Formats: sequence, structure tokens, C-alpha cells
Amino acid sequence: MKEFCGLFGISGHEKAAWLTYLGLYSLQHRGQESAGIAVARDGSIVLKKDMGLVSDVFNPDNLEELGGGMSVGHVRYSTTGSSQLVNAQPFMVRYARGTVAIAHNGNLVNARELRSRLEGFGAIFQTTMDSEVIVHLLAKPTYPDLEHSLIRSLEQVKGAYSLVLLTPDTLVGARDPKGFRPLSLGIYDGAYVLASETCALDLIGADYVRDIEPGEIVFLNGNNMRSVKPFPPARTAYCIFEHIYFARPDSRIFGHNVHQVRKELGRQLAREQPVDAADIVISVPDSGNSAAMGYSEESGILYEMGLVRNHYIGRTFIDPYPEHRDLMVRIKINPIRDVLQGKRVVVVDDSIVRATTSRRRVDTLRAAGVREIHMRISSPPITHSCYYGIDTPTREELIASSKSTGEIARIIGVDSLGYLSLEGLLKAVPAPGGQYCAACFTGHYMTETCEEACKDCFER
Repeated sequence: MKEFCGLFGISGHEKAAWLTYLGLYSLQHRGQESAGIAVARDGSIVLKKDMGLVSDVFNPDNLEELGGGMSVGHVRYSTTGSSQLVNAQPFMVRYARGTVAIAHNGNLVNARELRSRLEGFGAIFQTTMDSEVIVHLLAKPTYPDLEHSLIRSLEQVKGAYSLVLLTPDTLVGARDPKGFRPLSLGIYDGAYVLASETCALDLIGADYVRDIEPGEIVFLNGNNMRSVKPFPPARTAYCIFEHIYFARPDSRIFGHNVHQVRKELGRQLAREQPVDAADIVISVPDSGNSAAMGYSEESGILYEMGLVRNHYIGRTFIDPYPEHRDLMVRIKINPIRDVLQGKRVVVVDDSIVRATTSRRRVDTLRAAGVREIHMRISSPPITHSCYYGIDTPTREELIASSKSTGEIARIIGVDSLGYLSLEGLLKAVPAPGGQYCAACFTGHYMTETCEEACKDCFER
């Protein structure tokens, strides 16, 4: 699976571009295809974006050139729209009321329908992103100002979105009425800050204030903030995978610290899926680390470091020997043989998608001399695709959609396999004032757009 995207925005600080760069750096795990920063300066908006990591796209010279006191930034993995520069964000346009730059985290399930309708009225699209639909709706001359235009635009879209939007004099943050995607509000040196995760606030030294609420829009002008909640109350649908996999362990998401949540998932997993006899518990790094600690604490089985992750793999790595099918797996994660040899091992991972990577990791552990492998997964089986911003495969490619747990265990070559139950998952992560979206486990989608309709709404 690919993560979705990371957002950052700041209003009212002379070093807005530099702070946005730092914020994006801490959100790099949410997207590694492209990075961009748009800055409001002297009544206009200046944009710099490119393909690659944050550190590849930005340097002291181009950050100094950006200048300005308000900015928005974005790191991206593509869900809707292919991976190319034209689809990198922020997306900036000039229209009748001025200039606007927008950055989006999520996925609009009715994007194709809206796009077709807009094109029928003569709209010309520059990208294949669903985010551009919002800009075209925003640019319609029907409404008198930015606030009314944005509200009317967002009333027409369905699905998941957290947005940061920049005009020459205003920074806007918005979250869909169901609250699928996180968006936090902070303050740094008197300036308001918006970020997908609180780890970005921590890096720049900002104080966390609160989450932007589902259905809330905030307008930030310098050091002033105005909040509106124009949409009818809706049943919440917080994305549970933020806690399972996507967010950084040091972030606070949906009211909970991610590391503590993952440890509790591991504890609950140990209660539900114990192993009668094992020597050590290891994790598949990095997202399995916290859950493995929890499993170890609850089970009393020693937690060890059995796999080491290489954090310095470039996106441009070239395999000189294509016949080495497991080369990328071995480059990314390598076993510590002296720890593993002859051991009965509980391996804790966050999820199994196609099972091809799991199979290769098991092969790696067997080659390292592991005697028994008991794999434990800190989430339920993934049986359905996500249409709200996670780039999961088609349902046919999800192994748990057609195979039993026993069949999957035989396919990946483990001695036993156990998943956390949905009931155990939701018990471990109380939803603050609402509920989570678990459609990838249940097929019960959280918008009125059904699975079959969703397949026709946007390009994979």
C-alpha cells in the first residue's frame, strides 16, 4: 500500500517557506513522489514544486527566493492521478477573482462525475487529479467571495478531504464532514500552523492547539483565525489505518498518540492470538515496532530486534540483476542471524495486502535459520479496496478477499498466522466523539457512493 499525502500551512510568519520545508520534511513518510511549496508574497503567489523527496526539491537558494509570510506545502503519493510533475501539488491557478493554490489529502469518490459535468460546460482541466475539480468549482462566478465559493464547492464533493488553500491574503484549512483525514492546528511564534500530523508541529517547535473538526473550515489572516461549520452534522469516519500504519508513532491522531495505540493493538493481538511456545517476538520495521512491543509485554515473550530496516533507499535504485526477485526486500529489511538462528519467532506486522512481500520476508527468516515462524498481524484481514485516499490494489489482488487465514499461512510459508479481530481493533482505539472507517476490512463504505459506483468515479 501507498500512503496518501501530507499537508502543511502557516500564516503570519516571515520565515513561512523555511518552516513549511521543515514541516514537509517531518511528513515525508506520507508521500515520496513529489513535494511543493506555494508562498503568498507581494499580492501574488509564488510556487516551487518538483518530483522527488523534500530534500531533493528544495535547497537554501530556492527557499530564500520563495520568501513571503504565508505558505502551504504538500508531499504526495498518487491515488487519483498519475505520478508526474503536472499532478504535483500545491496546484495553483489564476482565475477571475485572483490566484489560489490548493493542496489536498484524500480522495473524492465523485470526481469523475463532477469533472464530466464541468467539461460539459467548457471547463479545461490541466491535470488528472481529483483536487482540480475543487478548483474549477471554486472558480465559478456565481458566489461573491472566497468563503461562499468554497462552501458551495465543498457541498458538491463526496469522499475524503483535508485541504490547505492559499490566496494572496488568506490561508484556509478544511476537513470533510466525516473527518476521514486528519488535520491539526498549532501556533508557532504567534503564527497559526496547519499540519496533517502533530509531528510536523513538534519539529518546528509549535504548540498543538486542537484538531480541525470534521466539517470545519478555518480562515487564517496573519495572526487572526475565523472558524465556520457550514455543513450538517455527519457520522464520523476517521481512517483507522492512520493508527495501524500511516502516521508516525510520535504523532497525535484523532485524539490518541499513535505509538500508544499501536502498543495496545499488540497487547490485544496477544490476548486474541497467543503462541503456545516461542522464544522471541520481533517486528517488521518500522510500522510493526510498537505493536510488537505491546505483544511482548502482554505475552511475556522477550522482544528482540530481529530485522533491520535500511532507511536510505533512494527511489532511483536500479537492480542490476533483474532475476534477483527478492533483492529489494533484502535491501530494505535484513535479518540479524545471530539473534534469529534456531529460534521460535513471533513476527508482528501491521497488515498483509497481496502477501508477496510477506512471503519473501518469511523466506529471508528461514534462510537466517529461524526454526518456527508465527506471524501475527495487528489489524484484521484487508478484504476490500479503499476509495478514500489509500492506494490499495483492486479487491481481486487482496489475498484475504479470496483466501482463508489457513490458506494465506500456507502461501506465505509460516507455521501459524493470526489476525487481530475487528472488535479487538475498535476496542483498542476509542474514537473520540464518533467512529472509524473500517471499510477496507468490512466492505461497509462510509459514503452513499457504493463500491461498484466508486470504480467508475476515478482512475486508479
